[in-house]
Amino acid sequence: MAAHPDDAELSVAGTIARHIAMGKKVGIVDFTQGELGTRGTAEIRLRESAAAAEILQLSSRDNMKFRDGFFKNDEDHQLKLVEIIRKYQPDIVIANAIEDRHPDHGKASDLTDQACFLSGLRMIHTFDESGESQAAWRPKSVFHYIQDRYIEPDFVIDITPYWPVKEAAIRAFRSQFYDPDSNEPESYLTTPDFLGFIESRSQEMGHKIGVKYGEGFTKSKMLPVSDLFDVI
Repeated sequence: MAAHPDDAELSVAGTIARHIAMGKKVGIVDFTQGELGTRGTAEIRLRESAAAAEILQLSSRDNMKFRDGFFKNDEDHQLKLVEIIRKYQPDIVIANAIEDRHPDHGKASDLTDQACFLSGLRMIHTFDESGESQAAWRPKSVFHYIQDRYIEPDFVIDITPYWPVKEAAIRAFRSQFYDPDSNEPESYLTTPDFLGFIESRSQEMGHKIGVKYGEGFTKSKMLPVSDLFDVI
């Protein structure tokens, strides 16, 4: 789950690539088209999202077309997410940071948490594209990635072998990052140093577990462990 196109690529693309390489199916649900971004347009962002999806080899990518900057954590938005959770029936959902520089990120985090819970309630009735009733479905776990502001992670995934894939997926969003030939206004993301910050953050997370690159996550509930060897 991602408030904006490129949120997932910037924060969790290495973990996505790692699990796809393990044979898992992964999809991204973008809430908005990023239409309030300083650079690019909704149409450009959608094309860039499709290019990044191909690089990551996603099984699916959906855009909810919520209003960038103005979507709400309310019943209407929750039910729309319930529909897509029940459509794909994920075991694990990874959502935006619980708090961040952009207010949409924390808002999307809360919206995802509530939708995942509500999706498991059988008395909430939703329907698929053909009008068929959807079965209740609650993901087993919801984790949150870390974005602009530093948050101490509860665990870190080693993405070292997948750093080139992550970098390529990020660079698919050409309109959003440093381009010396662009005539559009500068923004926080378009400085030459921004992608260096993303690499440094990945190195910082990797350092915590003794590898070159990592991605950190926070958890919504205590993780069950039945075997100590699962955590070494």
